[in-house]
Amino acid sequence: MDNLRFGIISFAHGHVNMYADVMKDFTDAKIIAAWDDNHERGTTQCAKFGIDFETDLDALLRREDIDAVFITSPTNQHARHVIAAAQAGKNVLLQKPMALTLADCDAIIASVKQYGIKFSMCYQMRADPINQKMKALIDEGAVGKIAVMRRRHAIGGLLNPDFAKPGNWHIDPVQNMGMFMDDASHAADWFYWMLGKPVSVMAEIDNIVTDIAPDDNGVAVFRFANKEMGILLNSSTMLAAEATTEIYGDKGVIVQNYGDAPSSFFPPPAGASSLKIFHAGASEWEHFDFPFVPHGSRIRAVPRPLVDYLKGQGQPLATAEEGKIVIEMILASYESAREGKRVYFG
Repeated sequence: MDNLRFGIISFAHGHVNMYADVMKDFTDAKIIAAWDDNHERGTTQCAKFGIDFETDLDALLRREDIDAVFITSPTNQHARHVIAAAQAGKNVLLQKPMALTLADCDAIIASVKQYGIKFSMCYQMRADPINQKMKALIDEGAVGKIAVMRRRHAIGGLLNPDFAKPGNWHIDPVQNMGMFMDDASHAADWFYWMLGKPVSVMAEIDNIVTDIAPDDNGVAVFRFANKEMGILLNSSTMLAAEATTEIYGDKGVIVQNYGDAPSSFFPPPAGASSLKIFHAGASEWEHFDFPFVPHGSRIRAVPRPLVDYLKGQGQPLATAEEGKIVIEMILASYESAREGKRVYFG
């Protein structure tokens, strides 16, 4: 598996274009062909990246010169496409969110096991060096017992006429459920990665400033096994921001700045810090030497660890089982907002 060959199932999710662009420079992996149910979109993107366009999905999956596929179709199609790829013996790299129902998550997990393929979610948070550093600091107890963690993951998409126009599958309740499902899944995975599976959640998710998608803003408060509170703030109408992450413990505080789209549209002020920690008893913040990284750079970082994983040189960014836990977190958040009650996880 020194030289891996990839296919793409749908260009619907725009992140795959950045994956394809960065992989043009890989010496050990190459994208060979793609299929898309939108013929115009598929042929346009294939021409851009110099790869074959297959008009039939089965034809793509029958190709012997493809070892793995990126599945970046609308979310409600994920299970069907994963199962088809697994049956064809292709390893799968699946765009978030995993699916819209737990039944589809279970079907994906079952197909991965049945056909013995390699599988990973494409969760970009785990490919980010700053997030990796925060994970290491938490695991080593650098801030002691954590009381509250807040993470914002936001975009301004619903204020952008190009994104908000009719026909965009991201705002279709059938194909994508809602913006909280689509985008908050990143932050939900981040919380699960940092603290494990939550015990309960209380949430508010609604349309507040738009009526374009099923929801445009949401806040979920998760409680974890050691009583930690995790505040997930997701917005699809955010114009600008700064502090992305705050972690408050009894021995220290961690603050991350400029870590999502609204906070990385433009360079930070001179001397600003992307990540810093305050230790109890200290007289000043300790700053880590992380350069300012635009939001898109984190997306472009996703393919490298996935290629390494398929070559047996690393772990998946997130397993199918972990992908399901994130969907449990999101669906429970919607239930809490809808019913006005705390929802507990099994």
